Amino acid sequence: MASSKEYLEFVLEQLSLLSDVSYRAMMGEYIIYYQGKVIGGIYDDRFLVKPTKSAVRLMPEAAFELPYEGAKEMILVDDIDNKEFLFELFNAMVDELPAPKKKRK
Repeated sequence: MASSKEYLEFVLEQLSLLSDVSYRAMMGEYIIYYQGKVIGGIYDDRFLVKPTKSAVRLMPEAAFELPYEGAKEMILVDDIDNKEFLFELFNAMVDELPAPKKKRK
């Protein structure tokens, strides 16, 4: 099942306290970037983030879920209505994420 554009718009509105958030549509789902780094995505209308140490610390009770079959587990963000929490979460996670790989020409 693909994610809806409406859910993407809702998530982006919840992330509106952050600057430099972008997304890319990919096979019916959406990859979410923060400061150019992949931080998570929207899969089957669920907002999932990478399981960094900061994310686990800030969401100790959160469920780990598979975004799609064959993928690594990610953390389900259940406090999606709390913009201040999302601001704190993204800023805590960003330094733990790898820099994007350079594309070869």
